[in-house]
Amino acid sequence: MFREIFTFAIATALLIVGCGGTTTKKSNTTPTTTSAGAEQRRVIAKLYDYNIVAEYPHSTHSYTQGLQYIDGVMWEGTGREGHSHLQRIDLKSGAVDIVASLPEDEFGEGITHYKGNIYQITWENHKAYLYDGKGNLIKSIPYRGEGWGITTDGEHLYMSDGTSTIRQVNPDSFATEKSICVTINGEPLNMINELEWINGRIWANVYLTDAIVEIDPNSGVVTGLVDLTELRDKLYKNPESEALNGIAYDSTTGHFYVTGKDWNRLFEIEVIR
Repeated sequence: MFREIFTFAIATALLIVGCGGTTTKKSNTTPTTTSAGAEQRRVIAKLYDYNIVAEYPHSTHSYTQGLQYIDGVMWEGTGREGHSHLQRIDLKSGAVDIVASLPEDEFGEGITHYKGNIYQITWENHKAYLYDGKGNLIKSIPYRGEGWGITTDGEHLYMSDGTSTIRQVNPDSFATEKSICVTINGEPLNMINELEWINGRIWANVYLTDAIVEIDPNSGVVTGLVDLTELRDKLYKNPESEALNGIAYDSTTGHFYVTGKDWNRLFEIEVIR
């Protein structure tokens, strides 16, 4: 019963609209999407449990928008105008090494690692930045609409824009190749934010909730979710903390890393399906 109540609460709290619609002033695009079918209506999202494996310090000056674990190094993309950076994090100490900074008037969003390079997108500035594996800028790429989260399956990029739509985009031009309507228990799920591709599924933060969801990229169906609300109890003396945001994955251990905007902790967790 708890599973049904929790998933319903997420869906209704986010002012669900049809795929491609808008719900907040942070999202004003209307991308073309595929429609939810009978298959979406038949699937009920499973509630997964988790164990905390480790806790690490995290800078309360890092407004986390993207998180990526690359060859043993934690990379982070941060937001807010004048504070948007691509940076590396020393997990043990929490020390931040700023590798690149966006222009003062730009708001950074998600990051991903694709074929040896790193992409960082922006919120309303309509451009992505492409860096080499060391964080040296290669070029910027324009795109339409807002950017929230980004990930890759190794061949394509996938972007969210705060609606219930995830777009598969071309890595060179960011042109939309197809769109995915994300649904939970048969209804479109809005405010899809930071993304991470894990074992054939897209995992996503749902903005303004403490949940992360597992999405089937073929159907858009949310197949599972994790309620991370209890992590907030471990943010000791952290009044700056805002929304849960940031998902990274270590394929060698199968562990997730999660944190939030200006959180003072970064958590390594094991998701139990």
